[in-house]
Amino acid sequence: MVLGAIERHLLHQPLKETRHRKPLRPNPVAPWELRIEHLRVFYDVAGGESGVVRILAVGRKRRNAVIIGGKEIRL
Repeated sequence: MVLGAIERHLLHQPLKETRHRKPLRPNPVAPWELRIEHLRVFYDVAGGESGVVRILAVGRKRRNAVIIGGKEIRL
């Protein structure tokens, strides 16, 4: 499910804000977020719009926090 969503949503124009992806305020995780149901994929794009998408973390959304690697991260 996650790999399919990453391919669908980040293959073309990964820096364009949509219903499923948005830029984030400065935080310790990543500058962009992709929403996939209750999961969040945090990513960055190296080299501009047509650059390489780097997946930095995948976490589970719980209220106002995200759980990444068993640790709660507030965004």
